[in-house]
Amino acid sequence: MIFKLVWESLRFRPVRTLLSILLIAVPVTLILTLIGISRGFLDDSRKRQEGVGADVIVRPPASSFIGFNGAPISDKIVDLVGKQPHVVEATGTVVQPIGGFDSITGIDLTAFDRMSGGFEYVHGGPFHGPNDIIIDTYFAEQRHVGVGSNLKLFNHEWRVTGIVEPGKLSHAFVDLASLQDLTDQQHKVSQIYVKLDSPGNANAVAAELKKLLPDYPIFTRQEWESLISVNNIPLLATFIHVIIGIGVVIGFAVVSLSMYMAVLQRTREIGILKSLGASKRFIMNLMMWEALSLGFGGTIVGIVLSFGTRAVMKAIVPASLPQAIVPDWWWIAGLIAIGAALLGALYPGWIAVRQDPIEALAYE
Repeated sequence: MIFKLVWESLRFRPVRTLLSILLIAVPVTLILTLIGISRGFLDDSRKRQEGVGADVIVRPPASSFIGFNGAPISDKIVDLVGKQPHVVEATGTVVQPIGGFDSITGIDLTAFDRMSGGFEYVHGGPFHGPNDIIIDTYFAEQRHVGVGSNLKLFNHEWRVTGIVEPGKLSHAFVDLASLQDLTDQQHKVSQIYVKLDSPGNANAVAAELKKLLPDYPIFTRQEWESLISVNNIPLLATFIHVIIGIGVVIGFAVVSLSMYMAVLQRTREIGILKSLGASKRFIMNLMMWEALSLGFGGTIVGIVLSFGTRAVMKAIVPASLPQAIVPDWWWIAGLIAIGAALLGALYPGWIAVRQDPIEALAYE
C-alpha cells in the first residue's frame, strides 16, 4: 500500500520529481567528479613516473612532495650520482610551470631515451634545435596543434617537432640547456633520475646516496610511487571533505524543500489518509520512503552524469585534468545523498503527521 502511494505521488508530479532528482544528483556528480579528478591526476602522475624507467629519484633539499621551487640542484650533483656503483645512467630535468596544472620539462634527450627506452612517436620526430618541443597526444589535442605548429609558452615561441604517446614523465618536453637558459638556471636541475644495472640494487644505492647527500630527499621508485596519494598532497584531503560536506548540505536542503512542498501539495491527501485511519507512523513512513526514492534516483542520475563530466574533461583538457571513474565511491556518494534526503524529509514529515484531518480536508 505505502509503496503504491509513493509511486503514484512521484508519477503524478513529474516536474517536481524530476527537479528533485536532478538537484540531488548535483552533489553526487560533484563528489564523484572531484574524487575522479584527484584520483585520475594521481594515477596519471604515477604512470608517467613509471614511464621514466628510473630506479632512484633524487629531490631538491627541503622540497615539497608536489611541485618545485625552481632548479636548485647543481648539475655537478648529477655527475657525482652518475659515478656511483651500480648506476648506469643519471640525468637531471628542469620543470617549468606554464599555468594551471600544466608544465613543460627540460630533458637531455639522449640520456632520457637511454633511461626510458625512448619516445614512441605518433607524428614527427625528436627536437634538434633550441626552440623545438615534443608534446604527447593529450597536450596536442588540448592545445589543438600538430607537427610544425608554433606554441607560445611562458612568452617563448616553440616549434612542435614531434607528437608522442603519453606516459613518460610529462606532457611537453624541450631541450634541457634551452630551458635552463630561458629560466636563467644554467647548470641547474629540478631533480635527478637514476637508472641502475638492476632494480634489486635500488635500496642499497639509495642508502649510499643518502650518506653522500644527506640534505637531499632520495627515494626508490617504489617509495616515490607509494607517496603519490591524496593524503600526501597538501590540503587535497581537506578539500575533498569540504566538497562532501557541501554535498550533504545541498542534498539536505533540496530534499527538505521538495518534501515540504510535497506536504503542502498533499494536504488534502494526508487529511483523507488520516480520516481513513492512517497512523502518524504510516504518514511518516510515507514521507521517508518518498525521500528515499528521490535520494536513490538522484544517486543513479549523479553516477551517470559523472561519466558525462569525464567525457567533457577528456574533450577539453585531457592533459591537465584527467578524470577517473571511481566505482568504489558510488556507494559512498549514494549513502551521502540518501542520508541527506532522509534527514531533509524529517521536518516536512513531522509537519505532515501533526496536521489535523478536519483542517486538512477543508484545505483549498
